[in-house]
Amino acid sequence: MRKGMDVDLGSTPSAARLRIGDLARRTGKTVRAIHLYEEMGLLLPASRSSGGFRLYDPSAVERMRWIEMLHTLGFSLHEMRDVLHDWWGAERGPQAMERLRVLFERKLGETREAIGRHQQLERELEQGLAYLRACGCCETDETTVGCVNCGRDHEVAEPPLLTGITARPDAGSRPRSNRSDFVPLREIEKTEKGVTHP
Repeated sequence: MRKGMDVDLGSTPSAARLRIGDLARRTGKTVRAIHLYEEMGLLLPASRSSGGFRLYDPSAVERMRWIEMLHTLGFSLHEMRDVLHDWWGAERGPQAMERLRVLFERKLGETREAIGRHQQLERELEQGLAYLRACGCCETDETTVGCVNCGRDHEVAEPPLLTGITARPDAGSRPRSNRSDFVPLREIEKTEKGVTHP
């Protein structure tokens, strides 16, 4: 056999086959990831060249997208492998379909729970931003210790997301400022210039 000739084990012309580097570039995955998919039985090369290079059918691109889609849905590689094993190992189609139905229902429940958690996080972030907007127009040069005891009206209560940051982790309580009130920066500048104020 001539050097460089492909050992073609499928119907796709060897010229249309993809090397592993080509497959990685088309799918945005690393070569190591593709090797892992092969080890898990999720993807197999269609043939090898005479030099031993893996050659993949163009349909491997869609296969990789399927793996990515299931990964996004929360499937682990082991679960993907089990899905394929159960499907092709089932003796009857209805039996295989029922297993998929049970699996999809479980994943749907997990997805809805994840959506609920993300919606709660969204609300907490919105509350935190609403509270912090008042800090954007604050002119004090107070330290973070003083900011913790800010007397400014933020119009909303300090949200738990922010409280967890400003509370002292060592004592479980907020540090107290040495000053009872904020002194606006403009007042400090006036004092430095000898300008009195009430």
